Amino acid sequence: MKVRYFPDTDTALIEFTDKEVAETKEINENIYVDLDQQGNLVSMTIEHARTNAQLPEFSYQEVATQAEARRTTA
Repeated sequence: MKVRYFPDTDTALIEFTDKEVAETKEINENIYVDLDQQGNLVSMTIEHARTNAQLPEFSYQEVATQAEARRTTA
């Protein structure tokens, strides 16, 4: 997954995969999703990202599954 921010247009682009985009759907006037041929999410574009996505703060956290959490506490 890649997250890119373009300050000149205040746009965030989140790329989930590098598959070819077959269709773009407008979620609202500021959010668009790109889908592949099978309807799977390829990327998401967020316009006015500082307001709509609470940028400039960004964090990533991978959350362990319940099974992984039990193994680490056992």
